[in-house]
Amino acid sequence: MTDAVPFLDLRTPYLELKGEIDAAMLRVADSGWYLLASELSSFERDFAAYVGVKHCIGLANGLDALHLSLRAMQIGPGDEVIVPSNTYIATWLGVTQTGAVPVPVEPDPRTFNIDPDRIEHAITRRTRAILPVHLYGQPADMDPIAAIATRHGLRVLEDAAQAQGARYRGRAAGALADAAAWSFYPGKNLGAFGDAGAVTTNDDNIADRLRVLRNYGSRVKYTNEVQGYNSRLDEIQAAILGVKLGRLDAWNERRGVLARRYDAAFGTLEAGDKLVTPIVPDWASPCWHLYVVRSSVREQLQASLRAHGIGTMIHYPIPPHQQAAYANSPVSSMTFPLASQMANDVLSLPIGPHLTADQQDHVIAMVTQAVGG
Repeated sequence: MTDAVPFLDLRTPYLELKGEIDAAMLRVADSGWYLLASELSSFERDFAAYVGVKHCIGLANGLDALHLSLRAMQIGPGDEVIVPSNTYIATWLGVTQTGAVPVPVEPDPRTFNIDPDRIEHAITRRTRAILPVHLYGQPADMDPIAAIATRHGLRVLEDAAQAQGARYRGRAAGALADAAAWSFYPGKNLGAFGDAGAVTTNDDNIADRLRVLRNYGSRVKYTNEVQGYNSRLDEIQAAILGVKLGRLDAWNERRGVLARRYDAAFGTLEAGDKLVTPIVPDWASPCWHLYVVRSSVREQLQASLRAHGIGTMIHYPIPPHQQAAYANSPVSSMTFPLASQMANDVLSLPIGPHLTADQQDHVIAMVTQAVGG
């Protein structure tokens, strides 16, 4: 009998790399330097090279990466930033923490990512930036977004929190705009042992501002140029990320194999809207952070899988415009039917790189049984 299948397994990846990770942490402990030292510099250099950009600036978490990127772009009160209606709330929080206003745009119902055809209608004289999200690890359609930004003189910031290793038309996520914000939360494809984040960019000015903003507004100790923040990627997390970066492509390939097995198995079902699998455009190479299906019987499907020891998650059950956090915002009275529908029927199945074939076979069998295939 197959053991329980967790939605997320963080211990097994550690065990695979235990010797290297333990050595990296001990190296930091023995160094006597725990912030803004050699491990951070090494990871920033290596991750910038991996993405294919000039700069990587390590930060404390992904939300700070969004917020401080916008600050470095000099976006603030009175400005508007176009965001997806269908995303994790951090995308919106990064905007509102600057004092700017998030302007939601509905997704392409096939990919769940922001629909470029809807963006231009949302632009006003106050719009300063577009913030597409590479949701679930599948890149947004960036070329038309870049063209719109060029026509209107706007900045573009990628929310690449879920996209480590994803590619768009052969180009790496994180190198497709003015800057990209990353999260290295433990559950990400490239995950730390706590909160961690970064920004990648080719813009020297953005990189310089971020390095000052993350360190109390200072580049020389006790000399503060601006009102900055305490948002530094610490040496232990940087060392761990450096080890895992060397395995990222291999682990993403494992995720891809699992996604293709799901596609093949579910593609033979005649389940209708009880089970709709992800659609991947020809120009997209996802990193499969999540494998998200849609189901008109989601609650029953999730309950059935739970009863058979299979963990699932809903990403995300409440759209940002319906959250209490934005109850006093004009957006709370607006309707975004596509985002609301996705919140009602999406379900994420297990797809971590250490999911075994037997575990996946169990998931496939139980999903098939639940949807009547």
